[in-house]
Amino acid sequence: MKLQSVSNFGFRFATVSDQQIHWKLLRNCSVTPAQLCWLYASLCVVSLGIAGGFWLHGATMIMPFAWAELLMVGVAFVVYARHATDGERIVLQGSQLVVEQTSAGKVERAEFNRAWVRVEPQTDDRSLIELSGQGRRVRIGRHIRPELRPALAKEIRMALRTA
Repeated sequence: MKLQSVSNFGFRFATVSDQQIHWKLLRNCSVTPAQLCWLYASLCVVSLGIAGGFWLHGATMIMPFAWAELLMVGVAFVVYARHATDGERIVLQGSQLVVEQTSAGKVERAEFNRAWVRVEPQTDDRSLIELSGQGRRVRIGRHIRPELRPALAKEIRMALRTA
């Protein structure tokens, strides 16, 4: 069956374009790293402004606590920002299924021959989806709700059979 006929299936998670089907499963982030930097800068200005006012009035211990607070909040923001762009990208093109997983800027890639790929839940229907074949295993679905994982697995199975 040709790829054009696959587009009639109405994928829920995938996008069909040219000669490939791809899924982008991204972390749900409400704030981008750039927005977080602006938020942190404004927090620093306000906090240090208030601490400076108290310091000028003789409360000298306020300033070290303000700096400690900003340091701890900054560390938390850096940890958040490192994982804000985490996600999984799955591409089915021709006879290859390619899975790229990004975590904290590090990309792991696995390639499978589509004829040999098995798609199954790791332990039960709400667990991560395990793609296996040719001696490799990859677990996907971290960035979608557990109740949607069976639908994603079914969609990937259908695409592997029909594309």
